[in-house]
Amino acid sequence: MTNSSSFLDKIATALTDDSSNQLTNTIVVLPNKRAKIFLIEALKKQVSNNIFSPEIISVEDFIQDIARIRTIDSIELLFEFYEVYLNITKTAQQQSFELFANWAKTLLQDFNEIDRYLLDANHVLSYLKDIEDIKKWGIEVENKTQLLENYIDFWKLLPNYYQSLYNHLLKKGIGYQGLIYREAVNNLSVFSNTVTSKKYVFAGFNALNAAEEKIIQHLIANNQASIYWDADQTFLKDTYHDAGLFLRRFKESWKHYKSNPFEWIVDDFSKSKNIQIIGTPKTIGQAKITGSIIEKITSESINLGTNTTLDKVAIVLAEENLLVPLLYALPATVGALNITMGYSSKNNPAQILIAKLFKMHTNALARNASSYVFYYKDVLDILTHPLVEPYAKTNELVKIINQNNYTFITHKKVVELHETQNGLFDLLFQKWEKGSIAILETISSLLLTIKSNLSNDNEEEKITKAFVFAIFKIINKLINYYSQHKHIDQIDTLYAIYKQVIDLAEVSFEGEPLNGLQIMGVLESRVLDFETVIVTSMNEGKFPAGKSMNSFIPYDVKRELGLPTYKEKDAIYTYHFYHLLQRAKNIYLLYNTESDGLDGGEKSRFITQLEVEKQANHKLTHEIYNAILPETAYQPMVIPKSESVMLRLKEIAEQGFSPSALTSYIRNPIQFYFQKILRIREVEEVEENIALNTLGTIIHEALRVLYEPFINTFISETDILNCFKKIDSEVLNQFKLVYKEGEIKKGRNLLAFEVAKRNISNFLKVELESIKKGDAIKIIALEQTFERNLQHPTLPFPVLIKGNVDRIEERNGIIRIIDYKTGKVEKTNVTLKSWKGLADDIKNDKIIQVLAYAYMFEEKANGKPIEVGIISFKNLKAGFLPFTFKEDKEGTSVIESSILNDYLEQLAKLLTEILDVSIPFNEKII
Repeated sequence: MTNSSSFLDKIATALTDDSSNQLTNTIVVLPNKRAKIFLIEALKKQVSNNIFSPEIISVEDFIQDIARIRTIDSIELLFEFYEVYLNITKTAQQQSFELFANWAKTLLQDFNEIDRYLLDANHVLSYLKDIEDIKKWGIEVENKTQLLENYIDFWKLLPNYYQSLYNHLLKKGIGYQGLIYREAVNNLSVFSNTVTSKKYVFAGFNALNAAEEKIIQHLIANNQASIYWDADQTFLKDTYHDAGLFLRRFKESWKHYKSNPFEWIVDDFSKSKNIQIIGTPKTIGQAKITGSIIEKITSESINLGTNTTLDKVAIVLAEENLLVPLLYALPATVGALNITMGYSSKNNPAQILIAKLFKMHTNALARNASSYVFYYKDVLDILTHPLVEPYAKTNELVKIINQNNYTFITHKKVVELHETQNGLFDLLFQKWEKGSIAILETISSLLLTIKSNLSNDNEEEKITKAFVFAIFKIINKLINYYSQHKHIDQIDTLYAIYKQVIDLAEVSFEGEPLNGLQIMGVLESRVLDFETVIVTSMNEGKFPAGKSMNSFIPYDVKRELGLPTYKEKDAIYTYHFYHLLQRAKNIYLLYNTESDGLDGGEKSRFITQLEVEKQANHKLTHEIYNAILPETAYQPMVIPKSESVMLRLKEIAEQGFSPSALTSYIRNPIQFYFQKILRIREVEEVEENIALNTLGTIIHEALRVLYEPFINTFISETDILNCFKKIDSEVLNQFKLVYKEGEIKKGRNLLAFEVAKRNISNFLKVELESIKKGDAIKIIALEQTFERNLQHPTLPFPVLIKGNVDRIEERNGIIRIIDYKTGKVEKTNVTLKSWKGLADDIKNDKIIQVLAYAYMFEEKANGKPIEVGIISFKNLKAGFLPFTFKEDKEGTSVIESSILNDYLEQLAKLLTEILDVSIPFNEKII
C-alpha cells in the first residue's frame, strides 16, 4: 500500500476489506488512547451502512487485561516499597521515608526495566553487586569502614528488595508497569486459550519492549493477531537512520517475517514537502510566530475561497510551558480548538498557595513549636494571595502588620488581630499540630472552600477552578496513602512527597477532537497524520531530550543485557519526529536562538539531519526572526497642567511649599507630580531591617527629646553630661515609637540601634567640647515649623514657604539654623560660587533647603546675624557646615540681605516654572 492516505485510513480499509473477519470480534490495539476516536472516524468513511465498531483499546489496557493486575501510580508504589523495605531492613539501618525515596525512585525504574525486558532479576542485581565488589577489591578487610560495609550490604540486598516487593504487590493484585508486563507474559497461554474467537489487530507501533514482542509474536503465531507497521522505506533502507532502528530489528529477527511480508512499507517521506526552519529568541517568540503562521493559513484559505478548516493542522509542543503563551498568541479567527495534552498544575495560583502554606507553617514550627511564631513575609504571602485576599477580608490585617512593623508574629496574635469571622482564614491559619492526615484534611477543606469562591462565568476563574479540583484529587489520594501508612508522619516528609506528587495533578482541556486546530504533545501525535505540522522547541535537549539516564545499571551492562540505553530513547524520539513529517506537506520547525545558561541556543540535531540528508523533493528554507527594537527605548512622560492641576498647585501655594517639595521638583518634575499633585504615597510595608530614613527619624527625635529641657536657656556642661546618661533609654524609646513591633535586638537592627546611640553620643561629645572651649549655646527651637509668604512680580499669586527646622540656636551672638543629615555631607555641598542656574542642578538641593530656612526665620532673628548649614552625622569631625557664598577667594557664611535677595530671585524663577500653566511636568530620565 503506497498511496498517501493517512495511516488510520489504511487501517480502516484493512479492517473492512477482510471479509472473513467479523468486526465485533476484532480488537484493535493502538499505542495510545487518543487515536481511538480518529480510527472510528476513519471507519465511518469506509462503510455506507450501520455496523458494530470493533473494540479499540490502548496497549496499556491490553496488557492489564492479560495480567489481570491493577496498575498503581508512582507515589503509591513508593509507599508500598517503603513498607517492604522496613520489613526486611534491620531497625538500626532503616532510613527515613525522605532519604529512602531519594534512591528508591531510581531503583524502581530499574526494576521496571528488568521486568519489561523479561530479564532474570537475580542475575542482573547480583551482577551490580559483583561490580561494586570489584570496585572495592583492593581494600583490605580490616580497612573497611562501617559506611563502606553498609554500602556493600545495600547492593547485596537488591535481589531481596526486588523479590519481596514483587511478591508483596502480587499478593495485593496491584503492580507497576514492568510487573504487569511480566505477569502478562506468564499468563499468556491461559489468556490465548480464552480468546480463541477474538482477532487482535496491532497498529502503529514502533518501539516494543521484550514483553510486548513476546505477547504479540505469540498471538500472531497462533493466528490470533495481525500487526501493521507504519514504516517508510527511506528510514527502513538506511541502516544508520534511527527512525527505522526498531522496525529494521523486528523485520530481521521476527520468525513471522521469514515467510510473511512486512506490512506496511510506504514511500511518503520522500514526496514533495515545504519545510521552513525558523529560529527566534525565547519561548514567547515561538508562540508569537506560531500564531502568525496560523493567521497566515486561515487568511490564505479565505482569499482563495476554499474556507479550509484547521483540522488538518497540528501544533506539536515539545515543551508543555509553551501552551499558555501560545493560546494568547493564536488569532481570533481560530474557532474550534482541541488541546490533547495534560497541563501540569505546577505554578498555577492554587498550587503556589499550598506551597506558601507549607512554608509558613513549617517555618513557624521550626522557629518555635510551642508558641507557633510566623514570619511576617510568610503571613503576607498568604494574606495577599489572589485566591485569599478577595474572600478572606484580610486587608485590615495586612495594614496592621505593615503599620506596626511586625517582623515575627505569634499564631495567637494573628488570630486576635483578624477580628472578622471567616472560614477561609481559619483554615489557612489552623495550627498544624495533629499529624499529616489532619494537615491534608485541612488543605482538602481549604481547596473546596476556594473552589466554591470561584465563578463559572469568568473564564479565567473557571480554569483556576479546574486546577484547584485537580490538586484536590491529589490531596485526597495522599490522605488515602497516609491512612494506610501512618508511621510516615513528618511534615518535612509530607511536603517532600507533596512536591513530587503535585506534578501528577494535570488538567485535561475539553475540545472537539475531530474539528479545528489540534494542539498536542509529542507522544499524543503517535499514529496521527496532518497536512500542516508546526513543531516548537526544536532545540537540542528539548527535542530530542538530553541523555538523562536515572539508573543504577551502568551503560555497558545495559548494552550487554539488551536493556534500552539513551540510543534507543533517542531512536524513539527520532521516529516520532519523522512520523510527524512523513505525510505532512507543510512543515514549520521552530527553535529558540537565545542561549539562557544551559537552555536553548542550539538547534536540534533533527534539523541538521534534515539539512544533511535533504531529499530531492524537499524544499528547505531558513529564517531567523528577531524582535523589532523601537528607536526610542522609553518615551519620557509629559503631563500637561490641566485646570484641576492648577487648582491643586494654588492649594499647595496657600498651604505651603516645603523645601523638600522644591528639591523634589528639581530632581524630577514627575516625582513632584505624583507626590504633591496626585498625593500618591509609598506603599506601607513591614520594615524588616531599619531603613536609613527610619534611622534618621530616630536620631532626630532622640535629639529633640534630649535637648527640649534647654529651650530658651544656655546649655551647660552638666546638661550635656546628663544627656549622655539618657542616650540608651531615649534611643530605645524612639525605636519603639518609630519602629513599633519590629525586632530591634537581633541582627542588622541591633547594629542600627548601636549606630543610632553612637551617632548621638558623638554629637554630644562635639557639643561638650564646644562648651568647654567657651561657646555660649542657647537653644531657640527644635523640630519646629516655620513659614513665610513669598511675593514676587513673576509669581501669579503669593506662595507660602513652609518647613520643619531641626534646630535653631544662638551661638556666641549669632543665630545658627541647623539641618541634621544622617548621610555624608561635605563642605562643597553647601558652598556656592554663582547664583546662575541654582535651581537647575539637583547638586544644589541642600543649598536650596537651608536658605529656605534662613528666609523663613529672618524676620524672627531681630536683626541678629544668621548662619545656616548642616551637621552631617557621617562627617561629625567637620562640625557645623555653614552655607557659604564664595564668588571670589573671600567667602561669607553670614546670610546677608543681598544673599537672600539673590536666592529669592532663583526661588521665584523655580516657582514661576512650577506654576506656569504652559510648562508641563516633563519627566527626567535619570
